[in-house]
Amino acid sequence: MGLLEAFFLIIVCFCAGVLSAQDRGQDRIWWKHAVIEEIYPRSFADSDGNGVGDLNGITEHLDYLQSLGVDAIWIAPMYPSPQVDFGYDISDYENIDPQYGTLKDFDRLETAAQRRNIRIILDMVLNHTSDRHKWFIESASSRDNPKADWYVWNSGIAASSPGVSEFQKKFEHDGMAPPNNWESFFGGSAWEWVAARKQFYYHKFYKQQPDLNWRSPAVEATMFDTVKFWLDHGVAGFRLDAIPTLFEDAQLRNQPVIAGTNDQGDPNLEEIYTANQPEVHDVLRRLRALVDKYPGARVLIGETYPPSTAALDAWYGGEAHDELQLSMDMLVGFGPGSTFSAPYFRRYIEEGETQLHGSQPLLVFDNHDNVRSTDRFGDGAHNVEIAKALATILFTCRATAMTYYGAEIGMTTQTPTRKEDVKDPIGITGWPKEKGRDGERTPMQWTPGSQAGFSSDPRTWLSVAPDYKTVNVETESADPNSLLAWYKHLIALRRENAALRDGEMIMIDRDDPNVLSFVRTAKGKSSVIVAVNMSAQARTVTFDLKEAGMEASTVYTLPSSEPSLLSVSSLVSVTLPPFASWIASLQ
Repeated sequence: MGLLEAFFLIIVCFCAGVLSAQDRGQDRIWWKHAVIEEIYPRSFADSDGNGVGDLNGITEHLDYLQSLGVDAIWIAPMYPSPQVDFGYDISDYENIDPQYGTLKDFDRLETAAQRRNIRIILDMVLNHTSDRHKWFIESASSRDNPKADWYVWNSGIAASSPGVSEFQKKFEHDGMAPPNNWESFFGGSAWEWVAARKQFYYHKFYKQQPDLNWRSPAVEATMFDTVKFWLDHGVAGFRLDAIPTLFEDAQLRNQPVIAGTNDQGDPNLEEIYTANQPEVHDVLRRLRALVDKYPGARVLIGETYPPSTAALDAWYGGEAHDELQLSMDMLVGFGPGSTFSAPYFRRYIEEGETQLHGSQPLLVFDNHDNVRSTDRFGDGAHNVEIAKALATILFTCRATAMTYYGAEIGMTTQTPTRKEDVKDPIGITGWPKEKGRDGERTPMQWTPGSQAGFSSDPRTWLSVAPDYKTVNVETESADPNSLLAWYKHLIALRRENAALRDGEMIMIDRDDPNVLSFVRTAKGKSSVIVAVNMSAQARTVTFDLKEAGMEASTVYTLPSSEPSLLSVSSLVSVTLPPFASWIASLQ
């Protein structure tokens, strides 16, 4: 154990308000203070040597996840699928894709995770199925079969009709054009012709992902049965994929056209009729009522991409708190114009404190659809320091924390440089403007050995990043100053310190353009101050606790990303090195 680690443990135990045995015995809603790690199963660990990750690979690395301090893992879709969208095109909701294992493998994973107090959250895709799902095959066969209305079908309009756009005419069949100008997220019309029905079906995403018709009571009942299947299996909850797209405008009105074209070369549209329709909230309330019947504080997490924090509140159910328990706040980490700056982070974090009717915020800085945070926010010279600062914010704010495999070691985005190397279909159709999402999905880097310890097969499904010899779990585990060590310090402190785990949060020094600082307070426990220098220059700060209605005569430094801050004992003239994080107990 290094000097920094030893100092950290001493301070945590004696100065940070460590939980008593009585505190640990209290019944709390687990997800309110949880650390949730997303695992992309294809890329986490390959146990059978075929170059693709699997469930047994996850099971083999549960000890690592436990040592990291993870409370739950969210597993991206591992259901049977043709893998057009790498699992988000589901052909059977109640089984496991053979490339990932079997239901017995899943049960083994769940049992092993429970022994380590790690919960499992599944990705649930309610908006669409695969076109290879038996439901769609039946629905597409005729207009009068039992599942004829399970998907969104329309006969279209005559291509010669007034007002039909040139875009619609490009997708004409038998003289009929799609009923409107709606576009697929992945390019082209959102309507696909089926000759057997002489109709178009709607697909918000790939044409192999037909949208379910949630206005059909049978669809809702069947999908809710699928949810119950996994709840009965013991899962802790679901991350609901693309939940705002569950309904479309019943009148099928054209989207307003705005200037320019998108990365696929299609007209830019203001998408007001294919997402955020009011009916989705009715479904969420019913789904929440179903989930609440199960013991163990099961949780619904929504992928919502809101335009504002106020809009995010609606997904919780507003004052009623009767829809999602957690909605992924993408504004801080992924919002338009997001920058690594104190004013930007302060604004959106504080909005989460004041505009959600007291609902629990959920911060997300990394996932399988976006360039990794170290690349989005890094400056090329201080990437590790910036990654430590992001981790400090993620794990010390009053929010549930969601991270992504490999973020804890500083994995980087490996954007393909050649079209022939692209696996993600959107990168193939959108090249070169859109290069796809392969870059943030590369194999987990476990060791400096061959294939980074991910697989024994040299032909992994995506190539291992070239920095794996230094950026890997084994190497960083031996370095007390590594990013991985910092993650472990922060998560342990978050779990043990009452103020960081359950306390309120008060922003201080709100006008500081460079340093983000706040206080976490818990009744009867020592408060904690957190300060992050979000600039490339050293900053000297005197912290004013009057805004928090507090005074402190002494501070004890808890972990600091910079050794020079370990001896700080006063709030006066604290010099924070570039991108440094400082956390201290207030006495």
